[in-house]
Amino acid sequence: MSQSGNNAAHSAVYPSLKGRKVIVSGGASGIGEGIVEGFVRQGAAVAFVDLMEEPSHALIERLSDAEIEPLFRHCDITDCDDYAAKIEAMIAELGGCDVLVNNAANDDRHTIDDVTSAYWDERMAVNLKHQFFAAKAVVPAMRGAGGGLIVNMGSISWHLGLRDLAIYQTAKAAIEGLTRSLARELGRDNIRVNTVIPGNVQTPRQMKWYTPEGEAEIVAAQCVDGRIQPVDIAAMVMFLASDDARFCTAHNYWVDGGWR
Repeated sequence: MSQSGNNAAHSAVYPSLKGRKVIVSGGASGIGEGIVEGFVRQGAAVAFVDLMEEPSHALIERLSDAEIEPLFRHCDITDCDDYAAKIEAMIAELGGCDVLVNNAANDDRHTIDDVTSAYWDERMAVNLKHQFFAAKAVVPAMRGAGGGLIVNMGSISWHLGLRDLAIYQTAKAAIEGLTRSLARELGRDNIRVNTVIPGNVQTPRQMKWYTPEGEAEIVAAQCVDGRIQPVDIAAMVMFLASDDARFCTAHNYWVDGGWR
């Protein structure tokens, strides 16, 4: 979703983000698209991976007027060895990596009875495993640059205990533990690690799951009116990536409208 439709003209500008090298997974659509555009509009050099070719190229075309046009690389993040190799190649193209955003995930619904061992492994690969190995892949570049930021995208779902998401929610709960562990181990290298926890974000994918009545229930459960947009999540990620957040690490940052 374009930030131009979300009052981007009044959004914060972070001088410290200009020229930063940023890698985003799942950057072609939804929250990832908002994050890619947000950093590009800040003057950052952005590379993103995704499986979807057409939306990825459409995003690059839409951002063709940017000071630094983003790079897209087709990638299956569940193949962690190939993904790590692509990250190394993107770091070489960008000239480093200051920010990694582990955004890619899949929240397909599933019942407990339908879960097989193979499905468990595949869901963990797409929702958790790649976050660790992507972080491992960028650490050398961040150490060499004197620091950096890793953002792991969590989910409000397991905090709410939603139905038909047991494996997804298990993975997303683990991400918060991963963040704490990485932040402790990498902190003395000036590498900060945080989790951003979105509420229910109004993306085309999420619209598949909710009727107008369901959306009204979400808003009613929030403390504030309105539907969260990708630009709202991107705003939090960009703040955390800026020098203004230099002492923000090892924590969860919620953008959920107070949904409970």
